[in-house]
Amino acid sequence: MIITTFRRTLLRSSAPPSRLFFSCAKRNFASSSPPPSHNGTTAHTTSMLGTLTGELDKLAPRFEIRANQIRILRAPTEFYETLKERILKAERRIFLSTLYIGKTENELIETLRQVLRNQPNLQVSILSDALRGTREAPNASCASLLAPLIEEFGDRVEIRMYHTPNLRGLRKQVVPKRLNEGWGLQHMKLYGIDDEIIISGANLSEDYFTNRQDRYHVFSSKDLTNYFAGIHHAICSISYKVLPASIDVGGFTLEWPVSNPAPQPTEDPTAFKVSATAILGPLICPAAPAVALPQASTRTVVYPLAQFTPLMHPTDISTEHPGLLAVLQLLSRPDWVSSKWMFTAGYFNIHSELKKLLLESKSVQGTVVTAAPEANGFYGSKGVSSMLPPAYTLLARRFLADVIKMGKSEQIHVREWMKGGTIGKDPEAWTYHAKGIWVTQPQDENPSITLVGSSNYTKRSYSLDLEVNVLIVTEDDGLKKQLGEEVEWLQKDSRKVDMQDFERTERRVSLKVRLALWLVGALGGQL
Repeated sequence: MIITTFRRTLLRSSAPPSRLFFSCAKRNFASSSPPPSHNGTTAHTTSMLGTLTGELDKLAPRFEIRANQIRILRAPTEFYETLKERILKAERRIFLSTLYIGKTENELIETLRQVLRNQPNLQVSILSDALRGTREAPNASCASLLAPLIEEFGDRVEIRMYHTPNLRGLRKQVVPKRLNEGWGLQHMKLYGIDDEIIISGANLSEDYFTNRQDRYHVFSSKDLTNYFAGIHHAICSISYKVLPASIDVGGFTLEWPVSNPAPQPTEDPTAFKVSATAILGPLICPAAPAVALPQASTRTVVYPLAQFTPLMHPTDISTEHPGLLAVLQLLSRPDWVSSKWMFTAGYFNIHSELKKLLLESKSVQGTVVTAAPEANGFYGSKGVSSMLPPAYTLLARRFLADVIKMGKSEQIHVREWMKGGTIGKDPEAWTYHAKGIWVTQPQDENPSITLVGSSNYTKRSYSLDLEVNVLIVTEDDGLKKQLGEEVEWLQKDSRKVDMQDFERTERRVSLKVRLALWLVGALGGQL
């Protein structure tokens, strides 16, 4: 099993869990002035971004990097080719955190097999979700696809599967497998190879490699990659281990190693959460004492933000939700009145606090981009999941109604993304899975703030799933131009919609869908 020195240090910590998270929980995020840098000068004093970075420095680890260490990919094929290229060049480590790997992704597995054969010192660690990764068992599944790597390469390969503590006992027995992920998932998308990492919202399956639009940011930073390796291995340490087994039981088995520093989540969820908080708290909070920063000439700062709510006990010290609130609160300030923002999510079910801040923003322009029903990944599916596209349509309609009610139809627009026709019907059709937020400062042309990662910004993202994102704050004109281009191409295949579009006969949402929305929430799950 792969264990970094960083993680070993955390697991040996003698501080009790309460001390590990108490300092994070007590931090004050209301300060409006940036903290001093470690060379005695004041950081970002000449920038409107200083207020934001001052608050974020108290909330999350800070990484100052050069703008040219960030590369933004555009297309699914570019993401896949870049991933394979990086894997084949790996020398020391590969760690992949994803919801699942498609059960037919034999080419990707063969790419891993090839580099393992070529690089005898290479270590590979893969983390996915136990509910999604074993859903098809005993038929072919993510777990059965990966298990043969362990048979061939032994302890050079580690396969782990996280299981939510929220689904256990009778509830787990009665909830159908197609619905059980509504109670929580391992949703992080971290693709680290040696000293580079791709942060994305994309999973590892054919549609995400061909015709499902997402976002993909490549960071060439050893320090940032090491940080996310620590996050990855920490979650691995409280997850089930996949082992090869007879084909009669699906080709794999899940084991809870005695070396795991927590009890099984389905047996003692409270103790599991206490242990998880002790492990993750020092990782997601700012370092104390803080390490020395690079020279003040650095103009780009990256803040890793994590939402680990289902693992936190007794206090939730997750950082993504408060970090995003800090960003959106800027938009209601008088000096940000001429700012612009864009929000996108393939599955539109925005958290109520985020929705409120976007609606109350004083920005001169706000844009919401979401998938048209025909570009939703669940469009045309069978069973209960077929109700998801109309459910998200209903939620988008409610958002637009609130925009109209607040008299902001001129400032805030809703756009629906659709490319190549209807998914499942037209061979050139794509689905839309991108999510993110971009903020453009007043009097500026391009965004200087963006959030990229796994979160869908929903109540579920902030209560049930494991999410990791990075918040980029930059004053570099070249990187801001890249972010502006990203905003443009994500809008290129979208069109503005109004209430008349939602009132068309084919857009009417049935009572069955409305009832399903209520029922999922009543049972404790979320879309």
